[in-house]
Order: sequence, then C-alpha cells, then structure tokens
Amino acid sequence: MNGTVGRLIINRLGLGILTLLLVSIGVFLITNLLPGDAAQAALGQAATSETVAALRLQFGLDQPAPVRYFYWLSGLLSGNPGISLVNNMPVAQLIGGRLPSSLLLAAVTAAVSVPIALTIGITSAMYRGSLFDRVVSVGSVSMISVPEFLVATIAVMIFAVKLRWLSALSHTADIGSIGQFLKAYAMPVLTLCCVIVAQMSRMTRAAVIDQLSSSYVEMAGLKGARPTRIVLTHALPNAIGPIANAVALSLSYLLGGVIIVESIFNYPGIASLMIDAVTTRDMPLVQACAMIFCCAYLLLVLAADVCAIVSNPRLRNR
Repeated sequence: MNGTVGRLIINRLGLGILTLLLVSIGVFLITNLLPGDAAQAALGQAATSETVAALRLQFGLDQPAPVRYFYWLSGLLSGNPGISLVNNMPVAQLIGGRLPSSLLLAAVTAAVSVPIALTIGITSAMYRGSLFDRVVSVGSVSMISVPEFLVATIAVMIFAVKLRWLSALSHTADIGSIGQFLKAYAMPVLTLCCVIVAQMSRMTRAAVIDQLSSSYVEMAGLKGARPTRIVLTHALPNAIGPIANAVALSLSYLLGGVIIVESIFNYPGIASLMIDAVTTRDMPLVQACAMIFCCAYLLLVLAADVCAIVSNPRLRNR
C-alpha cells in the first residue's frame, strides 16, 4: 500500500508541476492581454506618453514578453515572485500579510460545511425517495443556482440592515472574544457554505447511493443487516474515495468563492488583494495570487486521490 500511495504522490506531483508550468504561461499571457498596465494606471489618463514611457522603463515593462516571463518564472521558482509595481514592496511580503486571513476563512468554512454536507448527503441516501430526500434535492439545486453575491446581499439585508445582528463588513482586526469572532465570520462563512453544502451533499448522496446498489450491500440486506449498519459498515467505507473527491472539488470551489465574498464583505484576504491588483494592473501580484490558487487546487485533488487509494482495497492491490 505504501508503494502504491508513494507512486501515486510522485505521479501526481509530476503532473502538478507540469500543470503549474502551463498555468504560469496562461496566467502571464492573459494578464498581459489586459488593457493598460501599471504605469498607465499609476499616472492616469491625463499623463503624457513620455511620462508613461519613462515609468514603463522603470518598471521593466518595455522588455519583450518572453524576457519578462523568464525573469518572473525564475524568481517564482526561487521564492521571489517579484516587486509590486504599485506598492513598491516585495510581492511575498504583501501576500504573507493576507494569506493567513484567507486560510482562516477557508478553514472555518470547511469546518462548518463538511460535517453538515456529509450528514445531509448520507441521510438523503439512506432515505432516498422520502420527503426529506426530495426537500433536500430541491433545496440543493436551488442553492447551487443562486450566485454568491446574491446570497451575500440577502444576508446583509436581513442580518445587518433589518435585524442589525451583524455588521455588513467583516472587521477581523478588533477580534478579542469568541462572540466577536462569530460576528465577524458569520456572514462570509454563511455565504460560502450555502453553495458548498449544496454541492457536497449532492455528490455525497450520489456516492453512497452508488454503493448501496452494489451486490455486496444487497447480500448484507438479505442476511438481515439493519439499514443503518449497512450504510455505516458496508457502503460508507467504500464510498470514502468518491466522498473525498466530492469534498476536494467543493473546497476547490471555495477558492473561487472567496474572491466574491472577500470583495463584498471587505475581508482582508488574498482574494481582495488580487482584485485590487487587477484594478491597478499590478501584474506581478496578480500572477503570484493566481499561482497560489492553482497550487491549492492541485493539493486538494492530490489529497482526494490519496484518500481514494487508501480507502479502496482494489486500488491498493493494483
């Protein structure tokens, strides 16, 4: 088993490195296709062409795109993603000040959404076709169809404007108690959990139902095993792999959802930093943030694959 998992990790790491290389090329090309640049954004539309050209020379934007990509990639590999063109600070320092906040938001959201989604998905699979299952199915489809910005807007209108229980902005700098922590993170986590729980519960339900329709589960039922025992003892252990993939895919969606949530609630995370960098055409900062999101997604997929191998005897013995 250790050899299988080791080979899996090595293969996935190799594919991940190749994927990151391709993503770096795509990110660099796309960011360079954006209209304007940091020099034009810093000086404004009223600046003369000579002033813009001088600032472009100072930023190194006058060099050909392949040369700039080579220097950026070599710096990224050495742990130095460059200097922010707007803040004149190391990109690593800017990201390091925001990344813990984004990780904390993601961790709190995962801690809340995963248990709820797994419980709903497994229960729906156990009682498929019942009223509870139909209500959950309709509710899941409805929540998936609603975009995050609408959920966030409704949450602000209800809890901040109407009831005045929570603040419309997420103030994380003044947290000194559990109550303040809950108030600061309640609406961002609620907004992210709505779609994540709906997606994860549907995928979990499908994975458990797939195992419940297998022959060994039917044999266990013929032997007189109770439905709860069949699900927990027979179906659920074999569904861990698909469930892990469902969790990984749902949490990878979280990486994109935080961009909208951090922007709406003014949360000081890496996603809001990336939005500000796009506005000011700070390309080194945009490119570094995009690579971080890609790395996080690949790590989640790798974790899901490892869980699938460890939990499935057929894959372990292959």
